[in-house]
Amino acid sequence: IRCWSNIPFITMPLSRAHGKSFAHRSELKHAKRIVVKLGSAVVTRGDECGLALGRLASIVEQVSMLQNQGREMMIVTSGAVAFGKQRLRHEILLSQSVRQALHSGQSQLKDMAVPVLEARACAAAGQSGLMALYEAMFTQYSICAAQILVTNLDFHDEQKRRNLNGTLHELLRMNIVPIINTNDAVVPPPEPNSDLQGVNVISVKDNDSLAARLAVEMKTDLLIVLSDVEGLFDSPPGSDDAKLIDIFYPGDQQSVTFGTKSRVGMGGMEAKVKAALWALQGGTSVVIANGTHPKISGHVITDIVEGKKVGTFFSEVKPAGPTVEQQGEMARAGGRTLAALQPEQRADIIYHLADLLTDQREEIILANKKDLEEAENKGRLALPLLKRLSLSTSKLNSLAIGLRQIAASSQDSVGRVLRRTRIAKDLDLEQVTVPIGVLLVIFESRPDCLPQVCALAIASGNGLLLKGGKEAAHSNQILHHLTQEALSIHGVKDAVQLVNTREEVEDLCRLDKLIDLIIPRGSSQLVRNIQKAAKGIPVMGHSEGICHVYVDTDASVEKVTRIIRDSKCEYPAACNALETLLIHRDLLRTPLFDQIIDMLRVEQVKIHAGPKFASYLTFSPSEVKSLRTEYGDLECCIEVVDGVHEAIEHIHKYGSSHTDVIITENEKTAEFFLQHVDSACVFWNASTRFSDGYRFGLGAEVGISTSRIHARGPVGIEGLLTTKWLLRGDNHVVSDFSEHGSMKYLHESLPLPQRNTN
Repeated sequence: IRCWSNIPFITMPLSRAHGKSFAHRSELKHAKRIVVKLGSAVVTRGDECGLALGRLASIVEQVSMLQNQGREMMIVTSGAVAFGKQRLRHEILLSQSVRQALHSGQSQLKDMAVPVLEARACAAAGQSGLMALYEAMFTQYSICAAQILVTNLDFHDEQKRRNLNGTLHELLRMNIVPIINTNDAVVPPPEPNSDLQGVNVISVKDNDSLAARLAVEMKTDLLIVLSDVEGLFDSPPGSDDAKLIDIFYPGDQQSVTFGTKSRVGMGGMEAKVKAALWALQGGTSVVIANGTHPKISGHVITDIVEGKKVGTFFSEVKPAGPTVEQQGEMARAGGRTLAALQPEQRADIIYHLADLLTDQREEIILANKKDLEEAENKGRLALPLLKRLSLSTSKLNSLAIGLRQIAASSQDSVGRVLRRTRIAKDLDLEQVTVPIGVLLVIFESRPDCLPQVCALAIASGNGLLLKGGKEAAHSNQILHHLTQEALSIHGVKDAVQLVNTREEVEDLCRLDKLIDLIIPRGSSQLVRNIQKAAKGIPVMGHSEGICHVYVDTDASVEKVTRIIRDSKCEYPAACNALETLLIHRDLLRTPLFDQIIDMLRVEQVKIHAGPKFASYLTFSPSEVKSLRTEYGDLECCIEVVDGVHEAIEHIHKYGSSHTDVIITENEKTAEFFLQHVDSACVFWNASTRFSDGYRFGLGAEVGISTSRIHARGPVGIEGLLTTKWLLRGDNHVVSDFSEHGSMKYLHESLPLPQRNTN
């Protein structure tokens, strides 16, 4: 027995204990009982006469999918008035046309006017047709639907409430989707002073309040309110400064300015918020989202249930720190302040961070030890990833050296003049380097990546959002704390933010108004997922590191095994490790080939035979499943080629444009390989492992890019800069340069200022 409004009624137990709403979006996937409220603007067409059939069909498909997953779905729908208006208009026009044809002839048909239709009459005419449409749509998914019409009086009468509650529970028990609507044909006006007056009183004046009341009465886990706006904004949508509120908390109403209601329907956004807060108090989570946008309406309901960042989520649990949107704004403002510092000040911050890495190494290693212990206990990381996760004194010393290298080389990175042109007399143009803006760097199992990326962002004057893997949470926390300590010496602590909220990576990739560039650092699957999820934000990186070493007929015996061993065995989990070894056909069954195989066996490298290599062998190793494989472990593929041309062709077909190597003493063959292989890094007689920002002298790298625009290969400071144009004139106007104007274009190249090479 449960009491509400001092009236007891029977409820049935749910698989989830009801009483508190979900605290985070990620928990919404556990919602068992869900109410979907369809606003008038969602259900009706733009002309308000008739239903938006395509949109409605998509919603029914999503509800059916969730119902078939074992959830209990209910729909509170509008649309009867619009459907009835369409039918009545048609009937009136038909009737008028017949009468006028009899009495006035065809000439007056065009002057016919449709009278204003009373809403209750439209509802009466449209209710049956609306339900028939729902039934036909749900039948396509083998789901039965049932109609329930209610009024405010049904909630004030004890017996009627009991009956309604029992009916709904019985329908849900039989796997039937209840479709509920206010009985607009007989509904009385709302009672004065009884509209949402606290948790014990709620007047059913529209479908928003009806959905909220039903959600609480039925102990619903989730209420989804679909309207014609993306969610709740802090000011009327469409105004210049309007921002979508991701999470709304009770008590935040004062920070919101409500606009007018939607084009159709009885309730506006203010009514939706009041109803949502009332439902939230009753233990039901609420999301208000857009059900009309053609790009998202086809999956908006399922996205919400999956916990994706859609619409406005109402929560009673306020996070301890800032939201990711606030962090993005802080990074933007902090980045601009950082870019305005003198180069020596930015370098000073990086030097200080390098000192902190060595001075605080015991605390860092202690935090890292916690991460390693947790990962080992949970057994969720493979050995190569555990190696990436581990920090040591030598790693920290190497990091500090790299950071000092960045600081020393960054003195004139921001604001460097690339081009000077005299457009006309006293009109000079400059192209200068500037930061990109706000970077989002997402990395897995690599805490050493954090200070490297921070140093590069600081040197280039960029704001930075960091999203690390949870397996390195303790390490990331202390490294970020040290970074902010270094930034504080010049008052730019906010420029670097570590995202600790439960934001999904896919949600972060949608923040196109806050983030200018995404840089993923991790597995090929992570990079592919980010490239797929990024909406309007460029992604810099590589999805795979399929690196090749080609051994030519003129290769040196002494160099071959050293280079191959280093490329494959020095750090097999790295993206610049050898994955496919190409052998010239003439080297098969030679002492050099035997040395290569013996060395790989000693190093315990598992060999996979390519199709051509397998054809030469009586008993071959396991044949490779794909020539486009990144093993990331002590495994590699061996394939045979006829010469340098076929090697290049193979690399272009199966490689990832990362790093490819030729081993040969023939300079002509080597130069041909270097010029014709279309990869970010192409080497001659050197290990693939040299493909690294630190080894290139960049100090560090934010990653390796295989894209063909902007930065390519190991990306250091230069890859995090863009340019802007500065034009200095003196009362110049374009009309002076017209055919009869007084001025002429000069377009003279001017010398560049001397660079600081210290």
